[in-house]
Amino acid sequence: MEKGSETNGYLDSAQAGPAAESAAGSAAQETVVERVGNRVGFLRRHALVLLTVSGVLAGAGLGAVLRKLQLTRTQITYLAFPGEMLLRMLRMIILPLVVCSLVSGAASLDASSLGRLGGIAIAYFGLTTLGASALAVALAFIIKPGSGAQSLLNSDLGLEESGPPPVPKETVDSFLDLIRNLFPSNLVVAAFRTVRLDLEKKRFNGLSVHIPIDTEIEGMNILGLVLFALVLGVALKKLGSEGEELIRFFSSLNEATMVLVSWIMWYVPVGIMFLVGSKIVEMKDIVVLVTSLGKYIFASILGHIIHGGLVLPLVYFVFTRKNPYTFLLGLLTPFATAFATCSSSATLPSMIKCIEENNGVDKRISRFILPIGATVNMDGAAIFQCVAAVFIAQLNNVDLNAGQIFTILVTATASSVGAAGVPAGGVLTIAIILEAIGLPTHDLSLILAVDWIVDRTTTVVNVEGDALGAGILHHLNQKAEKRGGQELSEVKVEAIPNSKSEEETSPLVTHQNPTGPVVSAPELESKESVL
Repeated sequence: MEKGSETNGYLDSAQAGPAAESAAGSAAQETVVERVGNRVGFLRRHALVLLTVSGVLAGAGLGAVLRKLQLTRTQITYLAFPGEMLLRMLRMIILPLVVCSLVSGAASLDASSLGRLGGIAIAYFGLTTLGASALAVALAFIIKPGSGAQSLLNSDLGLEESGPPPVPKETVDSFLDLIRNLFPSNLVVAAFRTVRLDLEKKRFNGLSVHIPIDTEIEGMNILGLVLFALVLGVALKKLGSEGEELIRFFSSLNEATMVLVSWIMWYVPVGIMFLVGSKIVEMKDIVVLVTSLGKYIFASILGHIIHGGLVLPLVYFVFTRKNPYTFLLGLLTPFATAFATCSSSATLPSMIKCIEENNGVDKRISRFILPIGATVNMDGAAIFQCVAAVFIAQLNNVDLNAGQIFTILVTATASSVGAAGVPAGGVLTIAIILEAIGLPTHDLSLILAVDWIVDRTTTVVNVEGDALGAGILHHLNQKAEKRGGQELSEVKVEAIPNSKSEEETSPLVTHQNPTGPVVSAPELESKESVL
């Protein structure tokens, strides 16, 4: 019996050997399959980011190769056409995105929450922009980009192609332009025109005088549309049940717009490749410009790197105690879009999509704060404007006193609010700073000559500040909810008998019993069924 049992034991172990080996082999095979699946899943999740970054690199390589062929202006236009289509699609989506997101966002917040979030956002935007201006002035005095560069004033660097500098005008007129644009006289015109006070030169009795005239320039008046959308959202919320349908309309249109954004995003890598490639091809005397204005370019970009790479992440960490660089990794696509398009407004659609899907920021916060930030928060613009002002002062051998430095800080912080979110939009506001400290504006042609270089890092820092601000507000709101404090309350309207089904109701709208406490739609249905 013992031998038999031993024999059976040997047989069992012998039979178990191949089974164990096959099990181990299948486990190893499953591990390999899991690894492949994880890699495929990673590539699928980050396909858009990888394609966008590849588009930037491919565009740089394409431009470097085609640059040697000496393409004509017509051929360069053809090369830039796919990139132009990308800019047109992104700009097309800005108007419905800004208006609908702000109306639905303002309507989803009660007055106290709206005031609390708005106050925090304004404080964040103001302090970070003021800090960026101070950093830029400090760097400009340390690096001294204008010292020893007086020969640039009379040199021929091909600056005639950059366009004439803005016509100088009084500082107070520039700030009055901001107020005018806050209250557009025609909302339809505000969708594609901006009001600006210009000075027209006329001669009377042999004397040359400047007559102020109101002119309309190309470019969406986002400042006025933002204010109108916010006020409209608050007004719709005050209407209660009468405003519910319109709130539902704006909410649905907002979601449909985001679907369009998700479709456009897959064209971004192609458009970026041709945008970058065409810009590299049309560069002229790049070596001469960078050599002559290298210290100015270096000071501006260094300010962007310090502010965007250290200061803003530090502010985010202080408020959230979370890794800011992990947060920023989810936003590589909008950063690449900002780098290629040089437009904060054109980057807004991709920023909203990525910050919600990749970083999990509440839609009510992202769609409320990001459109405002794209209009009023311009940290990167404030940096290069301050560097440019000190650069021009040093270029003209003007020693700035403490009062002029303070004027630069305050004026740059305030004027960046009105800087257009389009390529080269910040250059026009430098004239305000120069006029405020009594410097000539004709030297702005030097800034315009290399603006296409500096404007890329400027836009990246602008949109980074908006994104981190949205992340901070999202974190503060979550903390308020956890400790039982004031939450983001939703729009409450009176319950209507035989109201529409829950599926047809906007996620921003809940029902309120006129004679009792606030109840949700499922609770209301259960109570009606009991009755």
